Amino acid sequence: MPAAEIAPDARSRIPDPSLPAVKHNPRMPQSPPSFRAALLAPQHWPAWIGLGLIRLVALLPHRLLLRLGRVLGGFTARVLGERRRVAARNIELCFPQLEPDARARLVRENLRDSGALLVEFALAWMGSRRAIERIPVVFEGLHHLEQARTGGHGVLLVGAHFSHLELCARLVSQRIAIAGMYREHADAAFEWAIKRARLRYADAMFEKNELRQTVRYLRAGGTIWYAPDQDMRGKDVVFAPFFGVPAATITATHHLARLSGAKVMPFFHRRTAEGGYVIRLEAPLDAFPGDDVVADAARVNVCIERMVREAPAQYLWLHKRFKTRPPGEPPLYDS
Repeated sequence: MPAAEIAPDARSRIPDPSLPAVKHNPRMPQSPPSFRAALLAPQHWPAWIGLGLIRLVALLPHRLLLRLGRVLGGFTARVLGERRRVAARNIELCFPQLEPDARARLVRENLRDSGALLVEFALAWMGSRRAIERIPVVFEGLHHLEQARTGGHGVLLVGAHFSHLELCARLVSQRIAIAGMYREHADAAFEWAIKRARLRYADAMFEKNELRQTVRYLRAGGTIWYAPDQDMRGKDVVFAPFFGVPAATITATHHLARLSGAKVMPFFHRRTAEGGYVIRLEAPLDAFPGDDVVADAARVNVCIERMVREAPAQYLWLHKRFKTRPPGEPPLYDS
């Protein structure tokens, strides 16, 4: 299926003296982080060893990487007992209608898929441009983005934590200029290397607390990929249903759209049985944001739930999505 072409960005601006305009033409790249000699200190050596392994893995062909991922997934399924229990509990909560045998199969498939997560991250971060261009990918709905950008609107692509999220972000960056939001890594050397790698294909990378910079970028007509489907245990959360279970849900989608005037578009991706990828952009959510932040959070969760149902084995069930409970409700995990 031929992918639609993206028209040049409109350049209108939303004036605001507190948030000066940022040029977007259409790329607005951040400068890569500067290297510091302190990153070579012994406490960072494990990170450098890990980065070296990631680099070696990224040199392998994509199909071989996926086979390697299945092998790694089979290994992790045996050794990650705690994460296996988390995945099993999440799937039990979200798919109570499934028979126990079907849920057990889904858990096994999901743990095997976790191996693909490891190698796909490596390819996204360290893979060459030629390697990325060889990956089979089908784009759907790019015309929605073209339409949303008319009038200079920014776009917030709302996705979810599937195993291939980083690789699909790089794949979509071949067609459109995007930025991302992320959490800073605890190790400074790893943070330096991965942010530098991401900025090879992303306009910018905003940390989760860089709200003003994110809003400026959106107001300048930028497009940001964002996944609000993890339990962040912060103050800016509300409880909204996810598969019928009250889940602590980040309110940033509502606030970013309200402050920036950006359109909010569901952004879905899945791996095919043949080893390629389908990346789909849907029409912007109508009348979003609304006046009710909880209702908006519920709308976002409905979108993500629909995505998960299309490829449940590829979702990150290893995360304790329901760790934070509403006041007075018992925990849903053993620990």
